[in-house]
Amino acid sequence: MAALRADDLDAAFELGLLDAAPCPHCSADCNARLSLARDERLRALAARERHRARDARLARRAAERDAKRATVAAVQATSALPPAAAAALARAKARAATRKAR
Repeated sequence: MAALRADDLDAAFELGLLDAAPCPHCSADCNARLSLARDERLRALAARERHRARDARLARRAAERDAKRATVAAVQATSALPPAAAAALARAKARAATRKAR
């Protein structure tokens, strides 16, 4: 509690704030402040983890989207045909390949 009163969260963490249990020798008010401080810090840590997970998820999605765009751009750059015509040609080639396999 002394570290919390001094607003020294680093010291409070080092002294075991997150694992602190109510003290049988302290007053109810002191135990309530300790529990409140612990619960607030646990909520803050959980929020930070959710934020980090969201940032990682958004970065992964952006990388996937960029990779997909790069692939499409590379295909379009190598093909002189419009995208719809290139897709129709690819389907025709696939049908022809399955007919040859029979």
